[in-house]
Amino acid sequence: MRIGLVGTGRIGSFHAGVLGGHPGVDALVVADADGARAAEVALRTGATAAPSVDELFARDLDALVIASATSSHAELIGRAAGAALPVFCEKPIALDLTGTLAALREVEAAGTVLQLGFMRRFDAGYAAARRLVRSGALGRLHTVRAMTSDPAPPPAAYLPLSGGLYRDCLVHDFDMLRWVTGREVVEVYATGSDAGPAMFRSAQDIDTAAAVLTLDDGVLATATATRCNGAGYDVRMELAGELDQIAAGLDDRTPLTSAEPQGPPPAAKPWAGFLERFAPAYEAELDAFLKVVRGELANPCDGREALHALRIAEACELSRREHRPVRVDEIPGLSTS
Repeated sequence: MRIGLVGTGRIGSFHAGVLGGHPGVDALVVADADGARAAEVALRTGATAAPSVDELFARDLDALVIASATSSHAELIGRAAGAALPVFCEKPIALDLTGTLAALREVEAAGTVLQLGFMRRFDAGYAAARRLVRSGALGRLHTVRAMTSDPAPPPAAYLPLSGGLYRDCLVHDFDMLRWVTGREVVEVYATGSDAGPAMFRSAQDIDTAAAVLTLDDGVLATATATRCNGAGYDVRMELAGELDQIAAGLDDRTPLTSAEPQGPPPAAKPWAGFLERFAPAYEAELDAFLKVVRGELANPCDGREALHALRIAEACELSRREHRPVRVDEIPGLSTS
């Protein structure tokens, strides 16, 4: 297959390495607004650098991978849909809900494939947690605790473009709540703090967030996130039932120190960031995409799945602003014109 890749920044460069070495990829063509960066990545991964996105689309592609700036995602998805190209796109689809819905309608009208980059669906720990919950091994599930803690804030210039902490960060946890439990979130109550670095206040964003979520079967979940977890990158989900409780993301690299005298020792090498922590999952999701393109696998995370998580994030943002519980059905979906 001939695969096109738009965006050769941090995650795009990683994807280029995976695709360039994949036995199912005969040719990889990369493009970036920074032509020199695209050329360097192409040289390192055995790809070909196209001088522009227009030129990349002219290369008779079989599929497109989008890892460019968020502001370009919706336009590229629409363009690929018009060209009947299957697309893998890093989340989010667009900077806002309106743009997201418009892009999804273009994909549906074209009848093309759009797979979203929710890589935790391909993480071994989360997949095992899903199997255990679905098997009934935990008994009746009653409590879920999800968290995402970044070791350091992103660059200040990134914040106004990120969509905020719920949409950019906790959206992964919201997707996992649905995917692991098989249930839908019906109501949220969320709050946040901007008490950290001043750049969050300047961007009208928050550096720490917490939400209480009610699932449609009565399970209660909490989801927390912070940009300021100096101990290291910490992503976990704890699920408690009447028979047992389990944790995904708890291992000898989890940046958590026990205060108990006989507790386990602190992690000798805490996770540094998401690329290190989820590298196998990123590789697996691209492998799955290539199988989807070949018709060997059903889409493991299509646009509608991503929309569910985004609507939960939107509900949390509304709850934070208005200081009230918000039902997820207050947020528009694809059925709303």
